[in-house]
Amino acid sequence: MDGVVDWWQRNIVDAGKLPLLLALVAFVVTFLVTRCVTRLIRAGKGPFHDLSAGGKHLHHVVPGVILMCVGGFGGVAAPGRGWVAAVTAIVFGIGAGLVMDEFALILYMQDVYWTEQGQKSVEAFVLTGALCTVLLCGFLPFGVAGAGPETWLDRRNLIVTLLVNFLLALIALLKGKYRTTVFGILVPLVALVGAVRLARPDSFWARRVYPHFPRTAERARRRAEKHSRRWGRLEQRVDDLLAGTPTPQGGDGKGHGDG
Repeated sequence: MDGVVDWWQRNIVDAGKLPLLLALVAFVVTFLVTRCVTRLIRAGKGPFHDLSAGGKHLHHVVPGVILMCVGGFGGVAAPGRGWVAAVTAIVFGIGAGLVMDEFALILYMQDVYWTEQGQKSVEAFVLTGALCTVLLCGFLPFGVAGAGPETWLDRRNLIVTLLVNFLLALIALLKGKYRTTVFGILVPLVALVGAVRLARPDSFWARRVYPHFPRTAERARRRAEKHSRRWGRLEQRVDDLLAGTPTPQGGDGKGHGDG
């Protein structure tokens, strides 16, 4: 028990990471609760219902942006590490959770919540949560005072490792490998594999680089088709489980419920 208390004091409180931890927890909880509420609204269960203002559907990205602004600017203005910083961190995390739940709405500039495009919100949420976890765990030691020369050397080595891993994960992201990016942030070898393998045909990397390499573009297309035949159904089931089953083609995708 004493070891846990010492770890908490050294790596969370003394390192000034408590607001980040609170924001991360609020972010995750808000996203999960929001997803549950919208599913209940879609199924017509429970006391929840869509919100509207002036006859227009009110997406929860709207209060999310407001809460992010309040928490963000309040956190910048909050002095020290007191209760004000903690409260603003929680407010920011709640707002970020609401916004990230409708990330696809911002990305596609239309209501695609219950479509395949809408499932991008879950991918963005997982990626954001993984990045915040890295900041919370990976960079924690840098903020602790009283380190000796050997500790600083270890920290420099860790910084270099994290930067290289971040670069590899970024390349994997540009190649359209979202799941690989998420796991690669935490496991360097996974990021390396994602960075060196062929990009998905519809990715940013393929659109920008592969037009100059037709053979590589054709290899990427064939590999994507082979992967889809082998794993496409399983991946779709997982996506449907996490983000909800998309509305069949021809549906308007509206009325997803903003609780």
